[in-house]
Amino acid sequence: MFPSKMTLNHSGLFGQIDDLQDLTFIERPIRRSLKTAEEIDKLTVDEDLNDIERAVYLLSSGQEIQRASVIVNLPNLVRQNPAETFRRVVPKVREVLHVAGVDMQLAAAGSFLTTLQDDIILIQTHTHSILQIVLLNLDHREAVVSNAWLETLLSAIDALPKETIRQEILSPLVSKAQLSQSVQARLASCRILGKVVGKFEPSIVKKDLLPLVRSLCQDVEYEVRSCMCRQLENVARGIGLEHIKAAVLPELVELAQDEGNTVRLAAFDTIINLLEMFDNASFTEEQHLWFLEFYKKLCLLGLQHENGHCESQPYPLELENKYALVRRNCAYNFPVTILLVVKLLGSNVHYIHKELVALLQDDSLEVLDAMLTHLQETLELSSSRGDGPGSENKLVNVPDLVPALVTAEQKAASSLRWRVHEKLLQRYSCLPRVISGDQIYYRFLQRMFTIITTNNVLPVQREAARTLCVFLRYNRKQEQRQEIVSKVMQDLAQGRSYWNRLRYLDLCEIAMELFSKSYFCKNFLMEALELVNDPVANVRYKLCHMLPRLRSTIRLPTDKHLQQQLDFCVRKLLCREKDKDVVAVVRKIVLELDKMDITEPYHKRHERDLLDQKKEKEEALLLEMELLERQQSEAKLSGEKHTEKKRDRG
Repeated sequence: MFPSKMTLNHSGLFGQIDDLQDLTFIERPIRRSLKTAEEIDKLTVDEDLNDIERAVYLLSSGQEIQRASVIVNLPNLVRQNPAETFRRVVPKVREVLHVAGVDMQLAAAGSFLTTLQDDIILIQTHTHSILQIVLLNLDHREAVVSNAWLETLLSAIDALPKETIRQEILSPLVSKAQLSQSVQARLASCRILGKVVGKFEPSIVKKDLLPLVRSLCQDVEYEVRSCMCRQLENVARGIGLEHIKAAVLPELVELAQDEGNTVRLAAFDTIINLLEMFDNASFTEEQHLWFLEFYKKLCLLGLQHENGHCESQPYPLELENKYALVRRNCAYNFPVTILLVVKLLGSNVHYIHKELVALLQDDSLEVLDAMLTHLQETLELSSSRGDGPGSENKLVNVPDLVPALVTAEQKAASSLRWRVHEKLLQRYSCLPRVISGDQIYYRFLQRMFTIITTNNVLPVQREAARTLCVFLRYNRKQEQRQEIVSKVMQDLAQGRSYWNRLRYLDLCEIAMELFSKSYFCKNFLMEALELVNDPVANVRYKLCHMLPRLRSTIRLPTDKHLQQQLDFCVRKLLCREKDKDVVAVVRKIVLELDKMDITEPYHKRHERDLLDQKKEKEEALLLEMELLERQQSEAKLSGEKHTEKKRDRG
């Protein structure tokens, strides 16, 4: 094919011959792997058999690979013919599983989970037979197999009715939790208990399940005690706050003093996870301060100083590593500790403003990442006058906060860790509750536009678009809002890059969530429909997918002209579109548009209308607040001028 580049020399030719000889060695095992006539005959099935008969035949007489294929296909057989599948195929599967290998067991666990989760009413009458197989295989000698069946059972519990759980799972659970059973069975019982408590009323949990819980918490094996301890959080949430102190805390206190390290650690983790459930009356200010002092000691663990110098006797390396791990965990939990301190400080929250700003400007991205989890709450609390009795809700100016927030975003943007940047932008959606609208308008809005139009990471662009919409939603100045919308149209909807026009459609999806229908239709809809003329097929394709959603924002008969524009847009796509993918999606979407008004349940439409009315009221309130603030500003200015005139006269 390329003769000018083909040059053969003596050594090259022999090199090619050697390569061909190598290929013959490769070919030999391939030939040996080909099926003989006898083997092919064994794999051949009568074509006249229907799906159920074929499945039964293969499970009874087929090869291992054929049995596995039947088991993998079991959910499809159930969907096609549930009655016959459960009558003839499932019993055969049960027989096969007695001698099946690990791979087939794992495949069966997945198939039965899919079957239990399928929304087919007929399956409910056969749940007993499925659960019997699942429970039977929980005791499989291979740990990987028994764990797979346990995960199947735990996942299926979410889809099972309460009465089925009571009869089919709780009854055998009592026997499996006994000391006479294997450790594996008792461990499974712990996890099942933790899963089912959420399905029953607190009274039933207290009466029927707590005795089992207590028994497993006192098991002779530390693995079982540890496993049950980690389920106590679910148990506590199942019985409710009023019963926790009497039923759960005593067990946790005992487990926290257990001889086994893993049990004590499980108890500590569970106590920490349950703290949020206790009401404020459970912990006094004195206890909060005790926690804080203890935290400060942990932060300094291994860093004791005497007269400004480290102790001369260094710690053993193993102990030093443990202390370093404690300090590292203290650093990780610093944001939540800040929350605790902020709430304790109340109106004296300004004491930590300097530290907050310093952390936002820290050189380490890990510090910023650790702060992000609770950044919204920290910013909101630190910029208010506290949440104590009689405190005001007005915003407090935190010195240097805005430059620190800008610096933090720039640091995240310049790093290669785009997920940190994405998370930070999501947290910045709280800024309307933290700083003034003018600060957002002049320091952050342009940055959002820059990220949307120039960043190379799509999730970051979309999060910037969402934050931009939030800034627009809560901006109180009509003039600024109009400028923001104009810039959205100029930079995105009419942007030179098709990528920016796609981002405009992303922004429209977000705007439909945040704004009322009337605001969206007035400011965004027509520009979205104009993209029906976009020269890039990807833009038209995305617009087609959005048409039903755009249609839902139009209120008839008020917006009849917008409905006509959308219909015209659809007709244009049907008549002129050349791209086959766009044509295919348009035809599908047209059917959805025709069904929209008749398929949606009334209660859903009513709920959506109520939510839209709430958004409209909030938008109207923002306009009223803007007018009131303007009047107050004008009155203040007028008063100052009047005072100056009187001073001049005097």
